[in-house]
Amino acid sequence: MLTEVTAVRYVTPLREGGSLPGVVEAADSDGVNATYVMKFTGAGQGRKTLVAEVICGELARRLGLRMPRLVQILLDPVIGLGEPDQEVQELLKSSGGLNLGMDFLSGALGFDPLAYGVDPAEAGRVVWFDALINNVDRSWRNPNLLLWQGDLWLIDHGASMIWHHNWRTAGTAAAKPYDASDHVLAPFGPDVASAAAELAPLVTEELLTEVTAQVPDAWLVDEPGFEDPDDVRRAYVAALLPRAKTIHDRIALGEPRPKGATK
Repeated sequence: MLTEVTAVRYVTPLREGGSLPGVVEAADSDGVNATYVMKFTGAGQGRKTLVAEVICGELARRLGLRMPRLVQILLDPVIGLGEPDQEVQELLKSSGGLNLGMDFLSGALGFDPLAYGVDPAEAGRVVWFDALINNVDRSWRNPNLLLWQGDLWLIDHGASMIWHHNWRTAGTAAAKPYDASDHVLAPFGPDVASAAAELAPLVTEELLTEVTAQVPDAWLVDEPGFEDPDDVRRAYVAALLPRAKTIHDRIALGEPRPKGATK
């Protein structure tokens, strides 16, 4: 299970995120404080966004991709009483209990494909991984990549695995191709074949079971159609395991769609 820390101070909102994540200071069990980007259970996107963040983020790390460390943040709603911003105060009040935190990479810059080059091997690994998790949120419009200490880091996977919003069609949805035409790394000639040869064999049932075990039970309980949190975890494994073996053959890397185009 992810390390649990306790929020001690709300620092500032990050308004570029649709779910209004915030920077918080939190203490671990030894009383050591650190700074995190916190995503809230009370945000409009709901707990499945946090589930996707955990599964995809922890899977990325185990596959050797750079991903800030994730933690569980225990939040006492009283921390929001002194917040002058009414929207922030309501979000904090509605998010008591466990929330998700990501290490704050101080000094990190947003990735700009016009200013920073990525070699085909690294681009291929990221594109293959995004295809595996069906990440629709790594486009040139919204890269969700950071540059920190000269390296590329992956963030924000809440919009991935869209099939978990309708489990009845998960099998069909998880078998669909991945359109990478608008992927922010598409212009760098991603070597998807080499990435698949390297990474696909690593995506085993054991690895996926380990990754899904990191999701707190509280975010999986009462899922319609499932007996218990472990039953939900098995559904994620069942969706991702076969996809890892074949998705490289179904990645479309064509020309980016024109602005305003929907198909």
